[in-house]
Amino acid sequence: MKRFALAATLLALPGLASAQQKGDPAKGEQIFKTCNICHSVGLDAKVKVGPPLNGVVGRPWGSWPGYTYSKGLEEGKAQGKVWDEATLDKWLSGPRALVPGTKMIFPGLKQPEQRADVIAYLKQFDIKGNKK
Repeated sequence: MKRFALAATLLALPGLASAQQKGDPAKGEQIFKTCNICHSVGLDAKVKVGPPLNGVVGRPWGSWPGYTYSKGLEEGKAQGKVWDEATLDKWLSGPRALVPGTKMIFPGLKQPEQRADVIAYLKQFDIKGNKK
């Protein structure tokens, strides 16, 4: 019986982890206020120090028109890399670890929940800045 309980617990853990990783867009919006210094989202999003993040989830690296990206992000674009949720999670934990030499000096969000919340917030915006 103990083995069954242990097995059931272990099988439930991946589901719990993925549920945590879904993120809360409302919390992500609050966390994004620190990102808003350099990035914008929404209908009136403009290039700031960094590119707008409309439609970033699923968008190729280095692809916002009119923004000059670092060599590493340009190389990623040439290699066909896309900002999926897993890659954004790595980026948000420390941009320079993912892309050495990036212009982004953000130290990263150390808590996985915060990264999931920001990603959930960003996923709401299409490329034009409309909320889905």
